[in-house]
Amino acid sequence: MMEIEHKEKGRKGTFFIEENAELIAELQYFTSAPGEITIYHTEVGEKFRGEGIGHDLVAAAVNYAREKGLKIVPKCPYAAKVINETPEFQEVFA
Repeated sequence: MMEIEHKEKGRKGTFFIEENAELIAELQYFTSAPGEITIYHTEVGEKFRGEGIGHDLVAAAVNYAREKGLKIVPKCPYAAKVINETPEFQEVFA
C-alpha cells in the first residue's frame, strides 16, 4: 500500500502519492465556504490506474472532512461518482 500524503497551503489542499520523487496520484481541493471543501481534480498516473488508488484518495479526503467537521462538494466527476456510490461517504456530501 502506498502512503497518502496531505498538504495544505492557504485555501488549497492536496492528497497525493509519490514514489521515488515521482507524483503517482493526486486529489486537489479548495475551501469553498466555511465548513466546506470542493474537490475539483483527481488524477492517477496511467500505469497505476485500476488499482483503487483514486478511491483511496477520495477516502482520505472523506476522512479528513469527517475529522474537521467539513462537507464535501465533489466537482470532480470521479470523486462525485465514488462518493455517490459509497454509502458510508454520504454523510460528508454537501
